[in-house]
Amino acid sequence: MYRPVSCKMPPLKHNEKGEERRVGVEIELSGIDYDELVAITTRFLNGKSSSQGRYVDAIETVDGQFLVELDSDPVKDLEGPDENLPEPLRKLAEQAMDLFDAAAERIVPLEIVAPPLAMSKLQLIEDLCEHLCDQGALGSRHALYYAFGLQLNPELPSLDAPGILRYLQAFAGLYPLLKSRHQLDISRKFTLYIDPWPEAYVRLIMDDDYQPDLDQLITDYIAHNPTRNRALDLMPLFAHLRPERIEQEIGDKRIKPRPTLHYRLPDCDIDNDDWQFATVWNDWVALEELACDPDRLAAFRASYRKRHSFSLNNLTYNWVKESELWLDGKTPS
Repeated sequence: MYRPVSCKMPPLKHNEKGEERRVGVEIELSGIDYDELVAITTRFLNGKSSSQGRYVDAIETVDGQFLVELDSDPVKDLEGPDENLPEPLRKLAEQAMDLFDAAAERIVPLEIVAPPLAMSKLQLIEDLCEHLCDQGALGSRHALYYAFGLQLNPELPSLDAPGILRYLQAFAGLYPLLKSRHQLDISRKFTLYIDPWPEAYVRLIMDDDYQPDLDQLITDYIAHNPTRNRALDLMPLFAHLRPERIEQEIGDKRIKPRPTLHYRLPDCDIDNDDWQFATVWNDWVALEELACDPDRLAAFRASYRKRHSFSLNNLTYNWVKESELWLDGKTPS
């Protein structure tokens, strides 16, 4: 039985324009066939759905446009049988397409993409996950090949280098704990798109002397992370801030510029009684609380550096256990 949890608000609730910050959410799942998922989601959101193409439906709601789609561009781009074919061949092609679709839905996750929602409205996503669980939705434990992700795209409260860096430092130190909490041990073993930041990059950004301007911050990130395939992906943010640089130096058409971080670490474990969307979100809020407290963040970085230096004591030290205290708002003695 899915147990809903309340979604918390971050310490900084507004962006640089004074508007409430927003967050995009992407939920991957299986267990419900495509047409049924569209119908269930449309009814729950009290929206109106319309087909946008093969395996892509839009749902218009008072909160914006949600999308339901099969998370595979090659499958979505397939065209149906040519209407000019003789009827026997057309029927055969339709049957083949039906078989292909059935196989695709068993292997490739279905995805619900929410519009950027005000953070005060995120309880809608928690309630939607509860409803989908009740309707038979399945998560990563049931994936045949690819784990199903829950991706968050939180808008940042400020877009200057010091503000961005604080978030990166908090995430870098908390990554082992977040991974242990929100990514299944068996997940994504066939995929590479969830890599952590390299250790050399983490050492760089956790150093007290590292105080880059925005262009240097981008340069260093690209030097160590020339890819979208990171647990916390900064390419959309940097494409928003310096579009010409990301286009020239990365050149990946899949990068969508936006003033957000792209947090792609968590799995969607929607049918697990101990999993809730709000738990994932609330851990992110706790990360923000650390990032927005300069004194605690400085102490956190110092402890991280101490515990990751070479010493006999550190060989058996449990950094994840200490990280739990930091994430819970405590300062270890």
